[in-house]
Amino acid sequence: MFTKTELAKSIRLAVSLGALSAASFSTLTTAQETPAAEGEALEKISVTGSRIARAELSSPAPVISLSSEEIARFGTPDLGSILAEIPAIAAGSSLIGNNNSNEDAGLSAPDLRSLGRDRTLTLVNGIRHVAGAPGSSAIDTGAIPAALIDKVEIITGGASAIYGSDAVSGVINIILKDDFEGFEFNAGVADSTEGVGTKSHNFNVLVGSTSEDGKGNITFYAGKSDIREVLLTDLQQHDYAGTVINPDDGGEDDGIADRFRVPFVGSEMINDFGVINPFGGGPRITFSPDGIGMDQVERINTNSFAFGNFDQAYDTVFFPDNYENYTPSQETVTLASTFRYDFNDNVRMYGDVKYVDKDIRQQFQPAFNFGGLSINVADNPFLDSATRQRLIDGGQDTTVSFSRFFGDLGNRSAANDRELFRVVLGFEGGFELGETVFDYDVFYTHGETKNTRRTLNDVIVDNLDAAIDAVIDPETGLAACRSQVPSAQGDDYEDPASVNGGNCVAFNPFGTGNFSAEAADFISGDVLREDEITQDVYGASLSFDTGAFLELPGGAIGVAMGYEYREETSSTITDEFTKAGFYTSAATPDSFGGFDVEEYFIEVSAPLISDMFLVQDLTLDAAYRTADYSHAGNADAWQVGLGWAPIEDLRIRATVSEAVRAPNVTEAFSPVSPGFARVSDPCDADNINEDPDRAANCLALGIPAGFEANDNVSVDTLSGGNTELFSETAESQTIGFVWTPAFIENFSLTVDYYNIEISDAINLVEAQDVADNCVDATGGPDVNFCGQIDRDPTTNDIALVRSGYINAAGFDTDGIEANVRYRTDLSQFDLPGEVRINISATKVLSLDEFEFQTRPDEINVEDGEVGDPSLQWSTSIDYRIDDLNVNWSSRFIDKSALFDVSPGGGSPEDASPNFIDSVWTHDLSAVYYLNDNVSFSAGIRNVFNEVPSGNTFDALYDLIGRRANAGVKVTF
Repeated sequence: MFTKTELAKSIRLAVSLGALSAASFSTLTTAQETPAAEGEALEKISVTGSRIARAELSSPAPVISLSSEEIARFGTPDLGSILAEIPAIAAGSSLIGNNNSNEDAGLSAPDLRSLGRDRTLTLVNGIRHVAGAPGSSAIDTGAIPAALIDKVEIITGGASAIYGSDAVSGVINIILKDDFEGFEFNAGVADSTEGVGTKSHNFNVLVGSTSEDGKGNITFYAGKSDIREVLLTDLQQHDYAGTVINPDDGGEDDGIADRFRVPFVGSEMINDFGVINPFGGGPRITFSPDGIGMDQVERINTNSFAFGNFDQAYDTVFFPDNYENYTPSQETVTLASTFRYDFNDNVRMYGDVKYVDKDIRQQFQPAFNFGGLSINVADNPFLDSATRQRLIDGGQDTTVSFSRFFGDLGNRSAANDRELFRVVLGFEGGFELGETVFDYDVFYTHGETKNTRRTLNDVIVDNLDAAIDAVIDPETGLAACRSQVPSAQGDDYEDPASVNGGNCVAFNPFGTGNFSAEAADFISGDVLREDEITQDVYGASLSFDTGAFLELPGGAIGVAMGYEYREETSSTITDEFTKAGFYTSAATPDSFGGFDVEEYFIEVSAPLISDMFLVQDLTLDAAYRTADYSHAGNADAWQVGLGWAPIEDLRIRATVSEAVRAPNVTEAFSPVSPGFARVSDPCDADNINEDPDRAANCLALGIPAGFEANDNVSVDTLSGGNTELFSETAESQTIGFVWTPAFIENFSLTVDYYNIEISDAINLVEAQDVADNCVDATGGPDVNFCGQIDRDPTTNDIALVRSGYINAAGFDTDGIEANVRYRTDLSQFDLPGEVRINISATKVLSLDEFEFQTRPDEINVEDGEVGDPSLQWSTSIDYRIDDLNVNWSSRFIDKSALFDVSPGGGSPEDASPNFIDSVWTHDLSAVYYLNDNVSFSAGIRNVFNEVPSGNTFDALYDLIGRRANAGVKVTF
């Protein structure tokens, strides 16, 4: 039947608000642009945040809405990058934010409120979507074809009672077009105007047809998009910036910066040509490209043991940025189809099917060894004679330590091929029992993601040891591995090679590329991992109102109820060499895990009172969901909302809810695996005063005062999942109002306050936190955390940190969101055209993380730091005249700290400069409709080329600068 019943009287007022929005993003659109005429039957619509069809704005929770027109304005094929510009969504897991991750390469996953991507539930047409990263619930929004998107709706705050686990910080619902008829071709291109090299292009075709009787429709989509790789060094503000110790610093709180930021911060202790005696003990010698020894350049000031600054970017100095992406290259091919067929007035079949193939290339640092290699001075045939003699004359006639990157084997890049397949099949319709109309929806979805990850050109460590220990074979007079020359072996000699030792070929490590292809093959190989993720969901829901048998003073009660069954699996199979630990990367075992869950839910919307003095409308909403997880037990979620309109011009709304998030596959089932982490030793002299308990506790551990740690290199870690985890919970509240004054036509003001508190949060205890909590405890070292750390008995440096997932963390955040929206026809001013204005702002009042909720004194304040600004706003001004629409948009990011703003965590004196100044960027775009079939679009993003300094490369900022885009759309 599909004709919805007339809406209860309690929401008539909300409908009269028409297009005036409750959202907090300047590109808001609404489903209804004009109020309904008096006495006209009102159509219920589906609004994200509720399973009860209702009028726009009747939901007690604010909803952000982004139209397909606004998506096109951004000039990028990546939806995740567009969503990351909404103030409520963090950028940490966007395409750029994931630029240093292997398994997440090319992934764009929304992160509402900076509470973590796994606490944001992303749906497509209200249905869950298969994840893009192994062991996670985070979907890849880049796998959603932009041309198929009708709009994106976002509800912030806990919504687990409506949609289930993961909706802790909110829900993003991507709504696809349906009933498309005709042909549409889209093509677009974008590139930097500042020589950054960010060229991207995309084209797609959309074809749809409706049957003659109108019962059926099918739509086909095919598209291809390319995003070009950009390295950090390509960015116009890049200058290898870092910090160095200020020699004029007199101590804490002396008014003098402890460090200052300078360009060209790198390490002279390692490079692509080789460094002898990197840590001292003899002359520090590096090599020319052809392998001739020479003195290494010296630093000007010191950053740490391994790093300092130089007066330029020397080829013989290692600069990490040379190997890091800003964006990876990404080629995406998408084939998709949507369909529906009405068997009769009561039964509609619907569904969609999609295949996405992404080819991603991402750069990492080459394989390296930092001072752990040994060169036999007397025997090595590749060492030039002058350098050999110099070392011998200095008393180094046996072995010397050696550092080197192995970029000449080929950069250790990540090559990912991610394939996604998803199908949805459902039946919806209605039936009557007595005088009550019931709407139903039954569906099934299956999705799978397969990702083949190759980390290219890693080094087989033991084989390198064998190949670098070269001698002259007396039988041939040629260089050979010692392992192949018995006469050069001592009595206790053991071949260090772990793979095909009999095929060892001597490797020349001096200079670059001065070795044979056979030597390269012997010491290197590619790491291979294959991920497979599957998701199966069965769901059924039923909705109706009680108008036939029960009405409250405000009208009939709306009811929705349903059932869902979901099964998730994730596995990662790793090649045998990696599992055996032959490479420089950690020995990684295979990983398997999965769970299933049964859920029941109910939602009601009760119009308590309407059409009374100071109570034009008072509606109570409530929802409850219970779930039984195979791996985490039972979890319940609930939500209560209230909407009150005291007068026609004002509507007040509020929600209170408890949301849940069950552990994902990685958190529960990942095997204990070795890895690496960068740990700043809390007992180092530079860090010892950051907590009042550290000095005494470090002494108690036997670490002397004035200790200087070698902590600019990675340390070994062991971490894994925890099958004893249970669901985390979040309490959230929102309260706000919608003001639509009758004396200002087409004007609205919305203001909403939100608060989210997460307890028993699942968190991987980072190696840094283990180290800090070991010595930051009051009353002596914390035996539990200290027991997770191994230190070198000679140097006292941290050698190994053990960690894992536990239900121990907490998060608190609150803030205010506001939106002003106004539309006017300029004819009233005797001017042509129409103007639409949107101004939106988000003010974060707090964003606090507690690594251990039982230690509220150890608070990590994120609000105001780079990546989490206290204030953001956006504006959008549209001018429409005849066939031309011109838009001017802007985005403001508040001044943000480069130091830890937590109590006792850091100080503005930590480094100078200590803030990233506020950034306000502006965009200009236009669309011209040549005729009914052809339109052209063009735009300039970041018109004034406003970019932050090279002191930050955080994904929140626009680091590309000015760039242009253009597109064409052809329809018929």
